[in-house]
Amino acid sequence: MEHDAPSLSRVQRPLAEVVIEALLRLAAMVSVVTTAAIVLTLGLESAAFFSEVAPADFLFDTEWTPLFAQQHFGIWPLVCGTLLTSFIAMMVAVPFGLLAAIQMSEFSSPRVRFWLKPSVEVLAGVPTVVYGYVALIFVTPVLQQVMPSIGAFNALAPGLVMGLMIMPTVASLSEDAIRAVPVSLREASLGLGVGRVSTIVRVVLPSAFSGIAASVILGTSRAVGETMIVAIAAGQQPRLTLDPTVPIATMTAFIVQVSMGDTPQGTLEYKSIYVVGAALFVMTFVMNWVSYKLSRRYRRLT
Repeated sequence: MEHDAPSLSRVQRPLAEVVIEALLRLAAMVSVVTTAAIVLTLGLESAAFFSEVAPADFLFDTEWTPLFAQQHFGIWPLVCGTLLTSFIAMMVAVPFGLLAAIQMSEFSSPRVRFWLKPSVEVLAGVPTVVYGYVALIFVTPVLQQVMPSIGAFNALAPGLVMGLMIMPTVASLSEDAIRAVPVSLREASLGLGVGRVSTIVRVVLPSAFSGIAASVILGTSRAVGETMIVAIAAGQQPRLTLDPTVPIATMTAFIVQVSMGDTPQGTLEYKSIYVVGAALFVMTFVMNWVSYKLSRRYRRLT
C-alpha cells in the first residue's frame, strides 16, 4: 500500500524561515496600521472641526484666515496656491524629465547610461530645505532682475525649484517605461523606413504612455505634498490668485506654520491643520490611485 507524500503543511520548516516570514508579516501590518491610524486621526479631528465650522463655509468661502480675529475657513486659497506651485513645477519637470529619459534610453550607450542615470537621480537626494533656500536666495533675485515687479516671496521661484527637484522622478520612471517597450516595435518601424526620431515620437512614446503618465502623476503628487520649499520661499500668505509673482500659501506650508507656532492644542485654529491635512490626503490618494491604475495597465501592455 502506497503512502501519500507528506503535505507541505506537515513538513518541518527551518526556524529561520518561520522567523523571516513573521518579520515580513509584521512589516506589512505596520504599514497597514500606520495608514489606518493616519486616516482615523484625520477623520476624528476633521469631524471635530466641522462640528464648529459649517462644511459650506469650508467649501465655498474664498478666504482662509483661521489665525485672524475675523476667522474665515475657505480652503480654496490654500488649494489654489498648492495647485499653482505644482503646475509650475510640472511645467519644468515633465519636458526636461521626459527629454532626459529619451536621451538615456534611446541615444546613450550602456556605459554612458550607467553613469548618467545615477547622476540625474542624485538630485532627488538633496534635502528639500536646501532647495528652499536656493529658491529664496538665488532664484528669486535672478527673477527680480528679469521681472522687477516680482515680490521677494512668490509662487514662481519655489515652483521652478520644485520642478528641478521632481525632474529625476519623472526621468527615472519614464526611462524605465521607455526601455520596456519591445525592441521589435522599434525594428519594425525602422524597417519601414521611418526615421529614428519619428520612431521615438510615433511608436515608442505612445507605447510607453501609461508608464510615462504614471511617472508624471507621481511627480505631481510629490509636488502637491512638498513642504519646505514653499514654506521658505512662497510667503505663507493665503490668497485666491493665479498670479505667480505674488506671495501665496500652500496646504503644507499652512500646516507647518500652525504646527510650529503658539496655537493652543484643541482650539479651532489647531483643528484646522487636520482638516487641511485630510484634504491633502484625499488629493494625493486620488493621484496615487490613478498612477497605480496606469502602472497596472502599462504592465499588462508590456
